[in-house]
Amino acid sequence: MKKITIYEVAKEANVSLATVSRVINGSSVVKEETRKRVEEAINKLGYRPNAIAQGLALSRTTTVGLIIPSTSISFSGRVINGLCDVAKIYDYSVYLHTITEGVTDIKEIIDDVIKARVDGVIIYADKDLDDSIKLLEDYNIPMVVMGNQISSKSICSVYVDYRKAVYDLCISYLQKGIKDIAILQDHRNDVISKLIKQGAIDAFKQFDLDYEGFIEISKDNRSTYKFLKSYFKTHKHEVFVANRDSQALAALNAATGAGISIPDEMQLVCMNESKYTSSVRPEISAYVVPLYDLGAISMRLMTKMLKDEEVEEKEKCLNAVFSSKNTTKE
Repeated sequence: MKKITIYEVAKEANVSLATVSRVINGSSVVKEETRKRVEEAINKLGYRPNAIAQGLALSRTTTVGLIIPSTSISFSGRVINGLCDVAKIYDYSVYLHTITEGVTDIKEIIDDVIKARVDGVIIYADKDLDDSIKLLEDYNIPMVVMGNQISSKSICSVYVDYRKAVYDLCISYLQKGIKDIAILQDHRNDVISKLIKQGAIDAFKQFDLDYEGFIEISKDNRSTYKFLKSYFKTHKHEVFVANRDSQALAALNAATGAGISIPDEMQLVCMNESKYTSSVRPEISAYVVPLYDLGAISMRLMTKMLKDEEVEEKEKCLNAVFSSKNTTKE
């Protein structure tokens, strides 16, 4: 038998999650008409209060829940800084919840965060959430998704346009007659990896070409360096694109070890600049991604939602800027 949730009660009664919680907890601030509607929904659906309903705030807590995959903590440090700086301006606290790698039940994760009595939830999504959009909408709580474009009336999203970045990159090379452009798969960031691949596909289509340079890696592979060390023994590309700095560093070391001259024989591009891409020699050409802005804008959208202010753009797109260093040719 299906277990009825507080989210279904809120939807049936056409009220907020907090209102249902107030009725359950016997708060006197709920209008009698609203109370009756919620109670009717509870009886109709056969709902039984659980820990989430009991733990919801009866009033604003000025706390926002932030959900981030543990594998992205180092990468998302600047995102968190931007988010927390804006939170301080508007007197909000941030409750950080990390997701352990391999956990896929987004509902269970959000339930845990809501139990902490937060006013809204911000999710850093490095996985595809297409199948979870309806579930997220049912929570009836202010929600912002970072790093993933979500089309929804009740959810805001802030993302970096990696597809356009790679599209422009590939177009610039194709115009020079360079077609051998390889892109390394990144399982840790499925969404970005797919966007990068799609950008290349779209660019090649402009020249009536099929893109076949996507390099797939087994999910069981634990060392990008070992994989590329073996790969470069029999492969060499004119341009090699990696998403993360660690992948770019592995490509630089493995290619150099295989006798491939960078950038004379193979140009190397990283999709996310970091202190590591600038601290090695040669310095790696990379995209400067506005990670701080990603967090700051996401938090500002959240404050607007919490205060019922007008949100002009529910989907906010940010652009990455290419910084040419020493692993690419002018």
